[in-house]
Amino acid sequence: MLKKHEQGKFNEKVEEGYFLGYITPNKRVYNISTHNVEEWYHVDVQKYTMPPPGKGPDWMFDYSSLFDSFNMPPMYSDEDVAVQMLYDVQNAPDEPMQPSSASVPSTQINDDSSDTDDNPPAAPEPVVDNLVPGLEDLNLNNLDPEVEVPAHPVGRINRIHPQDNIIGSPLDGVKTRSQISSGGLADILDFADVSFCAHSCFISQVEPRTVTEALKEESWVDAMQEELLQFKKLGVWKLVDRPKGAKVIGTRWVLRCKKDDHGIIVRNKARLVVQGFRQIEGLDYNEVFAPVARLEAIRIFLAYASFKKFKVYQMDVKSAFLHGVISETVYVSQPPGFEDPLHRDQVYKLDKALYGLHQAPRAWYETLSTHLLNNGFRRGVIDCTLFIREKDSDLLLVQVYVDDIIFGSTNDDLCKEFENVMKEKFEMSSMGEMKFFLGLQVDQSKAGIFIHQTKYVGDILSRFSMSDAKPAGTPLAVNHGITPDEKGELIDATLYRGMIGSLMYLTASRPDIMFATCLCARYQSKPRVSHLITVKRIMRYLKGTPELGLWYPNDDNFELTAYSDSDYGGCKRDFKSTSAGCQFFGNRLVTWQCKKQTSVSTSTCEAEYIAAASCCSQIIWIQQQLRDYGLHFSNTPIYVDNTAAIAVTKNPVQHSKTKHIDIKYHFIRDCFEKKLIDVVKIHTDHQKADLFTKAFDKPRFLYLLSANGVFQKDEVQSSSESHK
Repeated sequence: MLKKHEQGKFNEKVEEGYFLGYITPNKRVYNISTHNVEEWYHVDVQKYTMPPPGKGPDWMFDYSSLFDSFNMPPMYSDEDVAVQMLYDVQNAPDEPMQPSSASVPSTQINDDSSDTDDNPPAAPEPVVDNLVPGLEDLNLNNLDPEVEVPAHPVGRINRIHPQDNIIGSPLDGVKTRSQISSGGLADILDFADVSFCAHSCFISQVEPRTVTEALKEESWVDAMQEELLQFKKLGVWKLVDRPKGAKVIGTRWVLRCKKDDHGIIVRNKARLVVQGFRQIEGLDYNEVFAPVARLEAIRIFLAYASFKKFKVYQMDVKSAFLHGVISETVYVSQPPGFEDPLHRDQVYKLDKALYGLHQAPRAWYETLSTHLLNNGFRRGVIDCTLFIREKDSDLLLVQVYVDDIIFGSTNDDLCKEFENVMKEKFEMSSMGEMKFFLGLQVDQSKAGIFIHQTKYVGDILSRFSMSDAKPAGTPLAVNHGITPDEKGELIDATLYRGMIGSLMYLTASRPDIMFATCLCARYQSKPRVSHLITVKRIMRYLKGTPELGLWYPNDDNFELTAYSDSDYGGCKRDFKSTSAGCQFFGNRLVTWQCKKQTSVSTSTCEAEYIAAASCCSQIIWIQQQLRDYGLHFSNTPIYVDNTAAIAVTKNPVQHSKTKHIDIKYHFIRDCFEKKLIDVVKIHTDHQKADLFTKAFDKPRFLYLLSANGVFQKDEVQSSSESHK
């Protein structure tokens, strides 16, 4: 199979696999190197083609007669002769063997007591030529008649070679080193691979570009029929005559191959969506806003779960938007490829929402929230996607992100009750322990919760051809010297922005690349070659640390603390400072920030003061968020390493260092007076927020990672095993 991507000069140009079938115009093969079923266009099938019949004399194709005419004696090894003789003796009939002149001696041994017919002479024992050394030592007549003799010879184990010392099966025979190393198909494919191949034969591995292509494959037709069956089951629409002057919105199919957390295609999914861009605001829809959970809220949820030591589960509502009831009158066209042959001029009138409508997310949220509120839940005051149910001293928490839901409780019975509540009204497509949510991989154990994005790191490296790059020790060099570089060579801005966007989403669980990514994101308008080199260094760092993530231990320390820091004039373009902050629950890092300030600071005191004010706003949000959990925090310490900034916060005086600071940053003084926060001095060496303000050498960088609770997956696994 010719590789799809351009390879190096000395790299392999082809891959090897097993042919499974055709999908016009491609071929479906099992790739031995990746253990995936893929579709290839350039495939060279290695096969042996028999000669076509009917050409040449008939004797050329009568191979049996041709080989028999050679009259060549068969060649056997000593071992084959011995085994074959033993097999012949064991399967010989009960009638006595007739001696031959070649194998029986001329004299017979008679009984000395009598020579009469009543005592006939003993049957002569067969004597076999000594073709194999040691064969005469075998006693071939000691078989017990009650012992079942196998139909085929079974290898025996010598008494001087214990069975425990035998490696492999004795029936395999002798193998050369090349045969052992290469193996066969059974050595390459295990049972899981064979099952996967059989399953993938019925699943398309390529997303069709048009409906016409999709209708040619049974897997996509089944997926589309399943989607339309949901419409009928939920009463989404009804076929009516097209009203005069009514606006009809078009529909289209969205076809996607769904993958699991290992990147393997598990099913083909078809979704019928409407062309919502044709809707007119005020005529076709009014309110469209629907709240979704923030990633910070998800991490707070997991941190609380590790503190309370309960499992977190997830569920997915099947065809969630189809449950939302809409108040507007909307007409849509019939789905492409599934038009009613008798009523082609009719249209569908929607009773419920469809994917693609502007008001669909809001309609679904209202339906879900109403159902939960009617079953004893209360909605969070700050976070509208958080639903809480209290029973005695137990607490059930439910976090909603559109149709993806995570939940957990200190009482497992409440979780089962919640599952039953959801099944009463909705159909659930997947339920179980939380493992993969919004791109986050979550590993739960008795020792704690580990959050990482290993799969996403691999996808990024593969997308930007960095899978074979040389790993780097840190994401950013100490003397990186990144500047606007106005004289540098321009590069493709789309490629650069795509790399930055991918890295920004990765910061959801990787605070170690936060500062480097934000620094490179400042040059997206006109990226240069020097900026691309810096971004590729971040990718090379990810190559060496793909399994790095956040560790939330199951301990009883849940005190809210924060760290604030800032550099001074770090930006080389406008000399603005960078505000950084991070917030912890005990040793669990839940939120962090890295943002360039909007104004130029005239001193380190001003830069640190503005950074502390930004950190204070995040603390206030977390305090209000945790009130829904039943936790109340006050006097939350914010650790700052600048004495002047602490003095300005605690003493509301106006002088040369504060008179031009924007008034919005002075609210930290009000929070300090209300005892919501407290500003505490900390030494720079112990400032955890330093990770988000500047680049470090590797020893200091690794220390900050450990201080912020960022570890490798193998370190977490060893900790979990020791906990057991």
